[in-house]
Amino acid sequence: MTTARGVHPAAAPAAPLATLLVIAKEPRPGRVKTRLTPPYSPHEAAALAEAALADTLHTVAATPAAHRVLVLDGSPGPWLPPGIEVVRQCGGGLDARLAAAFAHRPGPALLIGMDTPQVTPELLGVDFTGCDAWFGPAADGGFWALGLADPGPAEALLRGVPMSTSVTGAVQRERLRAAGLRVRDLPCLRDVDTAADAAEVAALAPTGRFARRLAVCGPGVRS
Repeated sequence: MTTARGVHPAAAPAAPLATLLVIAKEPRPGRVKTRLTPPYSPHEAAALAEAALADTLHTVAATPAAHRVLVLDGSPGPWLPPGIEVVRQCGGGLDARLAAAFAHRPGPALLIGMDTPQVTPELLGVDFTGCDAWFGPAADGGFWALGLADPGPAEALLRGVPMSTSVTGAVQRERLRAAGLRVRDLPCLRDVDTAADAAEVAALAPTGRFARRLAVCGPGVRS
């Protein structure tokens, strides 16, 4: 079983997170998972995005936290489980939107995206004892999770970090370290961006909504 570095699989956090955040887009055709088309149609890509988001949100709902918040670009749908607050995503680049997601939220806070439906409550139940930040690198060079014991400085920690590049994660982690924060690392996970990503992630969580939806979509029709 893969666990965060230095954390025993059976260990429970000292206290629940104050805030668990998910930043996401409404899964509408043509607006999400565009790198899945082809081989998938825009409607299939949106269905896969919806399944990934639903898996993520149900995992969040099962993770101990005082507040669970979906920071959404769009409108909520039937994929939203109960017990999760929805707030509107601000405008601007992704760095600005991530920083704003932390704004005015009580800490400690952990933020994740909608692209890693293989996450588990064990991965998200981080313990901030003895550290100031948690960082979850992604296989494509980005990051899938960022946790801050004190979300107050999020603006300074995130603004200006180049997003969606092969060095995004390295730059973001260095920004945390340069600010004097004690950083712990979560396991490296694979985001769902391409059809190859989708197949690998589904294999990691074969009973999830995402894997079931991928099985219905099949390999896609290449053009």
